[in-house]
Amino acid sequence: MRYILMSLILVVSFGMAGCASKFKTYNGPEVTRIVVFKEDRRMHLMHHDKVLKSYDVDLGFAPDGHKQFEGDGRTPEGQYWIDRRNPNSQFYLSVGINYPNNADRAYAKAQGKSPGGDIFIHGQPEVFRNKRPDWTAGCISVTNKEMRDIYAMVQKNTQVSIYP
Repeated sequence: MRYILMSLILVVSFGMAGCASKFKTYNGPEVTRIVVFKEDRRMHLMHHDKVLKSYDVDLGFAPDGHKQFEGDGRTPEGQYWIDRRNPNSQFYLSVGINYPNNADRAYAKAQGKSPGGDIFIHGQPEVFRNKRPDWTAGCISVTNKEMRDIYAMVQKNTQVSIYP
């Protein structure tokens, strides 16, 4: 009888683990702003002036300077907003940054180039687990565990400030 009970507990435990979701809930203070310091490779989720969480980040493969053109490998600098959330991202989970803004588009157009786009804060798919630092095409990357927290905490229209 004891063997049957232990087996049943193990089966139920493994079955519930298989149902575990990458989606978490968050009931804390609102994230009013995301602040990224590229030089320090740090991102902070803020509630007004209070830091709620901080993360080490990876950036674009050419991290110095502001993103100007498609394919330059840079992470943007400046003031942006979270404009979308992607639960089915190929990079685990992601929240989109509204790059390019009007100024970014105008500058690239004046140079006869495309500003690029699709800049996100995202996790790391399996293929990038053993990556070199600053491996993205211009996005901001954290671990998948951290991305679960960020995805739960950050909503559309959250301000994003990215500093050199």
